[in-house]
Amino acid sequence: MIKTEGYRKEWKAMKGNLILIHGGGPTAVINASLAGAIRQAKKEPNVDRILAAIGGTGGLMRGQVRDLTDITEEELALLERTPGSAIGTSRDALEEPEYRLLAEKCVELGAKYVLMNGGNGTMDACGKLCRMLAGTDIRVMGIPKTMDNDIAVTDHAPGFGSAARYIAQSVAEVTADVRGLPIHVVVIEASGRNAGWITAASALARQAGVDGPDLIYLPERPFDEAQYLRDVQKLIEEKHGVVVVASEGLKDKDGKPIVEPVFKVGRATYFGDVSAHLANLVIKHLGYKARSEKPGLLGRASIALSSDVDRREAILAGEEAVRAACAGENGKMVGFIRESTSPYRVRTTLIDVNDVMLVEKKTDVAPDPDPTPDPTPNPTPTPDPAPGDNSQGCFGIVGTTSAVTLIAVATVAVLVCRKKDETKENNG
Repeated sequence: MIKTEGYRKEWKAMKGNLILIHGGGPTAVINASLAGAIRQAKKEPNVDRILAAIGGTGGLMRGQVRDLTDITEEELALLERTPGSAIGTSRDALEEPEYRLLAEKCVELGAKYVLMNGGNGTMDACGKLCRMLAGTDIRVMGIPKTMDNDIAVTDHAPGFGSAARYIAQSVAEVTADVRGLPIHVVVIEASGRNAGWITAASALARQAGVDGPDLIYLPERPFDEAQYLRDVQKLIEEKHGVVVVASEGLKDKDGKPIVEPVFKVGRATYFGDVSAHLANLVIKHLGYKARSEKPGLLGRASIALSSDVDRREAILAGEEAVRAACAGENGKMVGFIRESTSPYRVRTTLIDVNDVMLVEKKTDVAPDPDPTPDPTPNPTPTPDPAPGDNSQGCFGIVGTTSAVTLIAVATVAVLVCRKKDETKENNG
């Protein structure tokens, strides 16, 4: 059963419009949260019109809004499985004048409820807009969204489960290919910026029955080039073909990126090609064939490999944000608390947005004299997916010896990809 904590029972609801805003990069399930929010808003007696800011905060400041009040259930069902952001999004750098303008637009549009869907940067904007609207009766709520899984406090966030499934499936398939023709080293670059959740989720590929990936490099642990080359050499001698998964945010012992970013503007970083760099090191120093693969945007855009559970939790996050706002909650973000791993069971909660504003949640990696994950971890089996469930190909928890932290990391990935019959309670 899904429970939501902290609703204000004493608050007298105000009748007015509801505004939906997307921020940051889309995920495979951001539109599912949008559909959930719209569907719930249509049920709320104090919501007049449902308005969407077209193009994020910048669109709202320009007065670019679309009325979604009359969207049909058939359209909402399609929206749940639509890639990208149906209402657009942005990475606008906002200062006090922009927040003042946003607040003025909210008042001008007759808003009583404002929902902002995004990662920790968007939650920062959510908190600042809430402060700007202090003294008004406008309620501001946050809906979590990130493929990186780096939003603080919440157990996980919608978007990550699908990204984890994509990397696990992709690495499993590449590993099978390399084992079939073991003549080179393949380096796969995983997204996630400074957090290694997606990178570590690649360990789930082993549940497909393949012997890989062989090496995993998280951004939270300093990268040692010499050790990397020694590890690759050893594995080549043993297996001839090697699969490496490396985070785009790898840094050396001094905290310097191993490949200089292409450019950086504010929080937006365009990382250098880490996978190509690591592949070239193998070619140059070891003399073996090597190639790089960089899924990049594919990892967050794929609907085909998205997780059903991730989608349902995204819908739920949108619904709960509307319920909370209409119950008088303000300056909060919907979060998830895991009550049980097996069977998988979560409940929603409300988190003070001040606790997640620009706070990055990283993997907990303890110092280890051996920086290389054990290339042969022992998998913990996961029940087979139910017939017809599209989570087939999403794999179970992986335990390792020298990389024991991957256990906790991979656990989150599998949880949002579990079979449907284990997650019925997620439907509320």
